[in-house]
Amino acid sequence: MKRFLSAMILLSSIIIAQEYHVNKSEDNLVKFISDAPLENFEGVTNYIDGYMYLQSLDDLTDNQIYFEVDLTTLDTGIGLRNRHMRDNYLETNKYRFAFFQGKIGKLEKVLEDEYSAEVKGTMFIHGVTNEITINGSIRKIDSGFFIETEFPISLVDYNIDIPQLMFMKIDEVMQLQLKFYLESITQEEE
Repeated sequence: MKRFLSAMILLSSIIIAQEYHVNKSEDNLVKFISDAPLENFEGVTNYIDGYMYLQSLDDLTDNQIYFEVDLTTLDTGIGLRNRHMRDNYLETNKYRFAFFQGKIGKLEKVLEDEYSAEVKGTMFIHGVTNEITINGSIRKIDSGFFIETEFPISLVDYNIDIPQLMFMKIDEVMQLQLKFYLESITQEEE
């Protein structure tokens, strides 16, 4: 009987562990916000990819989260500003993607299917990797999860030059907002 119970516990932990991928057919959003004294502007895209591997919401010992954004798809609403941003500052010909890889460190239930999360990991932008902590929310939905977060990124920390002529127009610290859906990936049996 002990052996049977042990096997059932092991089997249930294997079944619970899931991998979730960004559902690209959903209304995902990545936005950076420059809130400078003379001019405010935003850059937006829905080109986000990534995954989350989660043992369970109660057991965070084996979890991973990864997302990446194609910076060539950011749109500020002005073509010339887009080109300057991509060519002169983000250098997307060399550093096309920004990405984050980390682990959920804390998870607190705030509502029936919603959790407050703290994720620690590394952010890669413009050839530079920095350790950061991101706070956000994870909401359980029928097909998987909805992730929402907002956090600051200092351009100087990622060796991104602030244009000298536009010093007062671009905020040195950008706010990043991410909203994306993750769907469960069913693994095929061999």
